[in-house]
Amino acid sequence: MTSTTLALHELHDGGGVPLVLLHGFPLDHRMWAPLAGHLPPGIRALALDLPGAGHSPLGSMAPSLDAAAAAVHRTLVGAGVANGIVVGMSMGGYVALALTERHPGFVDGLALVDTKASADPEEVRTRRLKIAHEVEMNQTVDPVLAMPATLLGATSLQRRRPLLTTLETWVRGQSPAGVAWAQRAMADRPDRTHVLQQFDGPVSVVVGAEDAITPPAEAEQMERAARDAALTVVPGAGHASPVEDPSAVAAALALLHRRVVRHR
Repeated sequence: MTSTTLALHELHDGGGVPLVLLHGFPLDHRMWAPLAGHLPPGIRALALDLPGAGHSPLGSMAPSLDAAAAAVHRTLVGAGVANGIVVGMSMGGYVALALTERHPGFVDGLALVDTKASADPEEVRTRRLKIAHEVEMNQTVDPVLAMPATLLGATSLQRRRPLLTTLETWVRGQSPAGVAWAQRAMADRPDRTHVLQQFDGPVSVVVGAEDAITPPAEAEQMERAARDAALTVVPGAGHASPVEDPSAVAAALALLHRRVVRHR
């Protein structure tokens, strides 16, 4: 593991315990910008680019969500952030759970958005490794360019068509090395349901009602596993609910922030 520092972006001014926003795959911190505009005054929101995504380097870091979590923690502590409410969408949720397992004292609250705690089944893992190989061999992100259509729910594809172009632009902006790294890291992740079961802080589970990648049934399993969880199902949204309905997800995060303040 290297001492790679990740790109850190201040998306919303505020004080107290901040929201730490971890993006999904194959995106970067830009996916959180619309949501940040819907946060109530006074809530600080920081977004990171995960290794190899956006403005963050990969260095010589081996593909591992534990390595990503360590880099997130190192970057935040280096920036003077001693604790936070960790919010992870999709791959960001996997990193959030790894961070909670590795540095439980850092995590005051946890939001798991369109993600799951379980590991990939073997066929999904095999597909991830195949895509990683293709991306690396051809030095192009073309193998994941179809993903935006799967990230959006049916309602968004019908009524929010411009989001498809936005997501495609973000995907095209990623590096092949970063995309391959992320696929391998996700393929090797373990089941972290036990992390939820052991975490004693407030948890928010958010899922798009039309999420076909990590459907509401996965969110319900996480809600049951956690000690203190609230579930929000976002109508008319798919796997990219923070992009599809940023105001609804921002409201869920604001509620989590209030719960964490009371808990502390």
